Amino acid sequence: MAVALAAAGKKIAALDLDTRQRTLGRYLENRAATARRTGHELAMPDFDTFDPARDPDIKRRISTLLAQYEIVVVDTPGRDDVYTRAVIEQADTLVTPINDSFIDLDLIGQVDPESFKVRRPSFYAELVWEARKTRARTDGGTVDWIVMRNRLQHLEARNMRRVADALADLSKRVGFRVIPGLSERVIYRELFPKGLTLLDLKALGADAGLGHIAARQELREMIAGLALSQWPQHQAAAR
Repeated sequence: MAVALAAAGKKIAALDLDTRQRTLGRYLENRAATARRTGHELAMPDFDTFDPARDPDIKRRISTLLAQYEIVVVDTPGRDDVYTRAVIEQADTLVTPINDSFIDLDLIGQVDPESFKVRRPSFYAELVWEARKTRARTDGGTVDWIVMRNRLQHLEARNMRRVADALADLSKRVGFRVIPGLSERVIYRELFPKGLTLLDLKALGADAGLGHIAARQELREMIAGLALSQWPQHQAAAR
């Protein structure tokens, strides 16, 4: 997402909030190394990993970045902590990727085991609700919450339909938008060590098969689903 926005000409900063795993930081380090090794100029967001030991004031850090960049993309860890909550409260757009399964869906909504109907919002949905209220009290702003269905299977299945129905029901209750994410494709994992996306294949002279072309279109549709044209000039996006 950060690379696609940079490739579109946006001035992007990316901040990895997961100090332990550093997946986003490692990916962008790999990308910088590939650019040096191949001599190709690749679209790059400026990036860093948040270190609370160096400066624990995450809100000030993001405000500083927003004064310099059009969009700040923050990758939050898969856990609840004070820094994650602070970022959600400050974000204009919150993107929650979930695998197309009831295991991931349980994070935002509990479903009936027999009917698969949503019974109530879960912990994460309540966390976002509280963050939205804090944001409204602070500056009157709103958090556009997007749930992105990720790792979609190519074959239609009953489980996929049930998950889709549950998400549609839950979205009306807690107020998020659902957009399609990326399918389950080996190519996405293979590109990680080089820090590449499918937008880079042509620049690197790589052969693109029909599967790669379809995957590249998925990425473009995902970015379109963010409704970038509706964003204000300076935007903070959390994932």
